[in-house]
Amino acid sequence: MGILNTLLRAVTWWNGQTLGTQFYTWRKGEKVGEDTQGNIFYQTRDGKKRWVIYNGEAEASRVDADWHGWLHHTFKEPPTERPLPKKDWVKPHQENLTGTALAYAPAGSLRRPEPQERRDYEAWSPE
Repeated sequence: MGILNTLLRAVTWWNGQTLGTQFYTWRKGEKVGEDTQGNIFYQTRDGKKRWVIYNGEAEASRVDADWHGWLHHTFKEPPTERPLPKKDWVKPHQENLTGTALAYAPAGSLRRPEPQERRDYEAWSPE
């Protein structure tokens, strides 16, 4: 299994970091912090480049707003040093669930286990 994992890391980027990214991170990276999902954030020693090593599948929507702002140089300090103030009505970060069984389906959707008949609109039909 170890050889297969090494081969996957050498040729794919969506299963975690590639060997090239691992070498670059080892050589030039400085760990800045980690988020609640286990993604690890790095920057170069001069702070000019920033990147994330995903814990699992590389899906950008898994990065919450605090870390996204830091990655894109919107915030100078990482959330580990200066967290953004949170309002009490803000929901916890959730990745994009489109295409999964947990994706949002409105009341009249055929994807719902029990679609409900809707009476708040009428379907258009040509005359």
